Amino acid sequence: MTIRKYQAKDREKLIALWQQVFPEDPPHNEPSAVLDAKLAVDDLIFVAEDKGDIIGACMAGYDGHRGWLYAVAVKPEHRRDGLGKELVTTTIRAMQELGCIKVNLQIRADNTAVAEFYKSLGFSVEDRMSMGVLLV
Repeated sequence: MTIRKYQAKDREKLIALWQQVFPEDPPHNEPSAVLDAKLAVDDLIFVAEDKGDIIGACMAGYDGHRGWLYAVAVKPEHRRDGLGKELVTTTIRAMQELGCIKVNLQIRADNTAVAEFYKSLGFSVEDRMSMGVLLV
């Protein structure tokens, strides 16, 4: 298994992974549109590849002030073997190399299993209110 930066040849496999792992995402999170929008800005996407298959991915953002993790995904049959941790730490290291000093993420409030995973990596719940506006 190798973790590396996303390449154009990964497109269909990454889209399929996101569709599998996030089947109930709203229409504005449609994987091909998200991927195209991300690549128009930068290429902070890492994939985990095993025998030609994309088994995990982590998309990140860095605005010069803080970093964000988005769409951290691991195929169900590869969970709980350290792959998610390796993807997140690889992505965070890449952001640190860009000068990032703080990384944020958002998860759904009812996703307690994922909250525990991130806590095990040093993330903590911050007293913040998350707000957004959908522009489409």
